[in-house]
Amino acid sequence: MTDRQQSEGTPAAGEATEAADRIGAATPETATTGELTEARLGELREGFLADPSRIRALDAVATTSIDRVALNRARLLATPRSMSNRLDHWDATDQKRSGRCWLFAALNLLRGDARRKLNVKNFEFSQNHAMYWDKIERANYFLEDMIALADRDLDDRLVSFLLSSETLLSDGGQWDMEVGVFLKHGVVPKELMPETESSSSTQRMDASLRSQLRRAALRLRAVVRGGASLAAARALKQELLAETHAILTIHLGVPPTSFEWQWNDDDREFHRAGTFTPQEFLDEYTDIDLRDYICLVDDPRPEHPKGATMTVAHLGNVVGAEPVRYLNADIATIKRIAAETIVEGEPVWFGCDVVPQFDREDGVWAADIFDHAGVYGVDLGMTKEERVRTGESRMTHAMLLTGVDLADGVPRRWRVENSWGTEKFDNGFCTMDDSWFDEYVFEVVVRKDRLPAELQRAATAEPIVLDAWDPMGALA
Repeated sequence: MTDRQQSEGTPAAGEATEAADRIGAATPETATTGELTEARLGELREGFLADPSRIRALDAVATTSIDRVALNRARLLATPRSMSNRLDHWDATDQKRSGRCWLFAALNLLRGDARRKLNVKNFEFSQNHAMYWDKIERANYFLEDMIALADRDLDDRLVSFLLSSETLLSDGGQWDMEVGVFLKHGVVPKELMPETESSSSTQRMDASLRSQLRRAALRLRAVVRGGASLAAARALKQELLAETHAILTIHLGVPPTSFEWQWNDDDREFHRAGTFTPQEFLDEYTDIDLRDYICLVDDPRPEHPKGATMTVAHLGNVVGAEPVRYLNADIATIKRIAAETIVEGEPVWFGCDVVPQFDREDGVWAADIFDHAGVYGVDLGMTKEERVRTGESRMTHAMLLTGVDLADGVPRRWRVENSWGTEKFDNGFCTMDDSWFDEYVFEVVVRKDRLPAELQRAATAEPIVLDAWDPMGALA
């Protein structure tokens, strides 16, 4: 047996024998033909009806959600909201019906400086402005890929992946992608480019943009395959981007190129600061240098060793910006640096698989908050590595860590600023048991100078290039 086979969960000899015995116990014709026969279905039905625990589960789930039936109430009560270190004293934001969590989390991090400098508790940067520039830049990035890959067939795995709805102009993204947007296009106050119907509910806009870009991809492929020069292909690309720009601007509005900024602070004092470009506003009202940060990930697959840097092919948005870059670290190191950052007064951007073991009514994550296996009578357990390898788990959501509860320096639970509005959970803030961090948190963004010396050295190494469809390329 190879190491790779073992890491992928290949059963040991005894397990294989036990599995073979179970298979042999099935109806003979099922084992021979592979069909699910009437006889076997009858056996399954009779076995189910003879099991009182499953009948009780059936009756309960018929009228109550599975999560309420499976809720581990003792775990819920053992996860209070109080924290030994808590930073938040502001209102949570609301991404509404969009996948902009990564942008909301980053702008929530940046607005800490702005709140202090402006003396305004609930100041927000425009999330619509950030999404606008991400979308137009990502369209350009995609069309550059279509020019470069024009010699490949449409059913080529990479081309097909880049054209898929999951990938093409998704609302989601990664830390280095938003750094590229902010450094190039800056930020503006929310009142300068407020939400629109389409920024708050992106599905229809995204569908129109994908249709236009797929048609654009076909036109670009045709001219390149017909022998056009790179210059000619890029000239056509500029015409096609004008279409993208029109659709996007109709949905989201016109971003300001410069604006006069004045405001009333929370002490009712009036301020007039002058005229700014978005880039100047970023420099003036944030002290964070985005280039000082790095994304630590917990990739549990042994072929990607801890201390290795990684990037994902074709993952990006701003052509010419720094590529997405991860530094693989063990989860204990990730938690230690995140906790130290919070204790020293700075929230932490992080990405996770948000859905599993999340009590949406109380806003609590814990690795054992639900006992679904106990309700079903079916073992659902997998390791973090197994979940990543099989597609069971990946980064799906980004938020901000704003608190940590430490006992003798060890984290017990974490405070989380979500971007789902203030009417849910604790005014929009959630509580994460430390057990959940181990299993479902995949990445945190921290200052490079907080890394131990060995990771600081490793961060400059040539990265492993992962395939475009690798799980680490998932968009939070």
